[in-house]
Amino acid sequence: MAFPAQHQKHQPGDEHAMDPAPESFMKNYKAADKLKDKVALISGGDSGIGRAVAIGYAKEGAEVAFIYRDEDKDAEITKEHIENEGRRCLTFRGDIASKAFCDDVVKQVISRFGKLDILVNNAAEQHYCEEFEDIPEEQIRRTFDSNIFGAMFLTQAALPQLKERGGCVINTASITAYQGQPVLMDYATTKGAVVGFTRALAGNLADKGVRVNAVAPGPIWTPLIPASFPAEKVVHFGESSKMGRPGQPDEVAPAYIYLACADSSYVTGQTIHINGGAIVGG
Repeated sequence: MAFPAQHQKHQPGDEHAMDPAPESFMKNYKAADKLKDKVALISGGDSGIGRAVAIGYAKEGAEVAFIYRDEDKDAEITKEHIENEGRRCLTFRGDIASKAFCDDVVKQVISRFGKLDILVNNAAEQHYCEEFEDIPEEQIRRTFDSNIFGAMFLTQAALPQLKERGGCVINTASITAYQGQPVLMDYATTKGAVVGFTRALAGNLADKGVRVNAVAPGPIWTPLIPASFPAEKVVHFGESSKMGRPGQPDEVAPAYIYLACADSSYVTGQTIHINGGAIVGG
């Protein structure tokens, strides 16, 4: 398949500006109350995979809070869909690179919803660059702030509540952590760190009743794609996958539902690969 040439200057991108729009509303998902009475907090929950996960959790009965950077329109659309499922929704605009912000968000979620059961570290950014020596120091630090440091800060804030409730942490890794990506070198490095973080934290928390897992998507049609790649690269995005197409957020979100519910009660320290057929070791 071929997409219209498109590029967005804004990171991590606006879903409402994409052509075609991603499939991220879980329209065909059949729920079964697997997360009834649970409370979830999702970073990067306004669009793409985060949006599909947020709506999927709402369909399964969870109250949902999500963090987004500054994509107000996308956030409003996602919030509306969550509330249309009869669930409450809190939104937080800000930067997870700030530990103080992460601490405040978790406090507000617990104050409003009374608890926190599920944390999804999904927020990320990526920047196209063909030569490693051309990556600016500011970009490297910013990518680590968004993709791994923010996840660690948010997890630190949430852990006292998760330990108390026997909750879970789900991190968004990437196929790039395993296969690399020659034009997303800093991004791929942070996603490798996410995998290491997932495995180490899972071992640390296994006897404390908190499960920690990850999902490693392959090429998925999300706002990060037109926000990262040149317009001429976007045209053929995902065609090199075994299935010959990119995946949709709705095809990734069920893995996050599985990892959040009792179906995965004996699963921790693992990564689920949703990548259209790539064979990934490790």
